[in-house]
Amino acid sequence: MSLKPVYKIIFNKRSLIVAVLFTATINYGQTTKYNQFWGEVQFNRTLSEKWSTELNIGTSYSSTESSPNIFDENTQRSLRGWAHYYLSPRWKLSSFAAFYNNKDVPEIGQFQSPEWRFALQGIYYFHKTGYTLSTRLRTELRHMKNQDDTFENVLRYRQQIKYIKPINSKILREGVVYAIASDELFFKSGTKVTGQSFFDRNRLNIGAGYLFTEDTQIELTYANEYLPRNDNNQIVNAVSLTLTFNNLLKNIDKKILHKPEAPHED
Repeated sequence: MSLKPVYKIIFNKRSLIVAVLFTATINYGQTTKYNQFWGEVQFNRTLSEKWSTELNIGTSYSSTESSPNIFDENTQRSLRGWAHYYLSPRWKLSSFAAFYNNKDVPEIGQFQSPEWRFALQGIYYFHKTGYTLSTRLRTELRHMKNQDDTFENVLRYRQQIKYIKPINSKILREGVVYAIASDELFFKSGTKVTGQSFFDRNRLNIGAGYLFTEDTQIELTYANEYLPRNDNNQIVNAVSLTLTFNNLLKNIDKKILHKPEAPHED
């Protein structure tokens, strides 16, 4: 494949960035497609005006090269704990520690690879009337077992932009349906377990969410991932379902303590 068209557009900084991303994702080999399901339950608890915690329980299923069934193989299960600090109305700083049981993941060659993951994250919000735009930056340290049964450290940087638009209201509140769209770029260090490519993947996400109450919501989205690899590129089409509970135990406790007494019968 000729790279001459790429060089022709490099005439300023913006074009240079486009060219780098384009050349990083050129397809030199075969492309394998997978259909997947990603599910996650999130539990958030507010500690104070500045601090909150979060617990995520996740699971993933995937088709395989021999079967198109989206639930053919349980590829991953995860447990992740967060700490969030609200620096200002626009900045939210976070960190997490997580364990991923990678059982049969196409990304790493479909072998069992337990993983410990640690991250630092910052989200900047552009609050606008009628919608919210945010940008997220995250640095991850992945401690993963490779094919030789030894652990490797993988450094990964992720940059996301996300758009949320309420449909039947100007703000997010109980009973509101909202649209979601995001795009995220992943860059990583080269290792045996995840490959040598610097550009890891691009993830496009689009879907909708619904707030049952102020503290309970559900999101259903479609995700498209492109993973360029030296030997075999991958495309993932995934259905993602996320259920979120805010202050669940606290709300249950409130309902129990303030439950009205049944009227006495004569």
